[in-house]
Amino acid sequence: MLDFAGTVFNFRDAGGVATSDGAMVPAGLLYRSDALCDLAESDREAYAALGVRTVIDLRKQVELDRYGRAPQWACERWHNVPLNNPMWRHEDFSSADGVAAFLTERYHEAAVHAAEDIVAAVRILADPDCGPAVVHCWGGRDRTGVVVALVLALCGVADADIAADYHRTEHGTARFLAWRERHRPGKPPLEPYLASTPAEAMLLFLTELRQCHGSIEGYLTGAGLTEAEIAALRTRLRTDA
Repeated sequence: MLDFAGTVFNFRDAGGVATSDGAMVPAGLLYRSDALCDLAESDREAYAALGVRTVIDLRKQVELDRYGRAPQWACERWHNVPLNNPMWRHEDFSSADGVAAFLTERYHEAAVHAAEDIVAAVRILADPDCGPAVVHCWGGRDRTGVVVALVLALCGVADADIAADYHRTEHGTARFLAWRERHRPGKPPLEPYLASTPAEAMLLFLTELRQCHGSIEGYLTGAGLTEAEIAALRTRLRTDA
């Protein structure tokens, strides 16, 4: 997880991980983050060293209007691909069922309602001219987590490794909470389903998505992604053994 002077807490490399067939998703090609609107000018040099060319912002227009977008210097290409997932309702959370069950259900809602949006984001990443890219939403957790998980799955990364990457968001959440305690004391604690990202949630989501669609490829091609685009994504993000 990278440190920036601005209030960006969850920026990290999603690569540097082996695939199940012995290849690699190299570091330095795919990053994930919380919102980049608060990158500071003092972050510019460290950020530029990453070589990011493309930013995919998954937030809705209302979020852009309120908080803004990444600085112009942070991306050669900026794409807004808002995921049309339903708003979460607190009353859908059951402490008896737990956080993982709640999050898994929300991710399935996104997979159903935002399938074409997810494909649009994956299609950008498959573009040979994309270059190093960062995918982000507001917290870099749920919308970003779903898109990055599906991309890594297409590249052949094992579910356990995808879920472990997803779970690392808890470190970013802890950093945010520490910042909030210093700068905005007295704020109420986060709801349980916002405070943690259990690996079980992502494992369940991927398993159940395959049960519904036969494979991750089946889900994405059913939503419009082509076999040629999948091949292009793998060419761009995989280094074969």
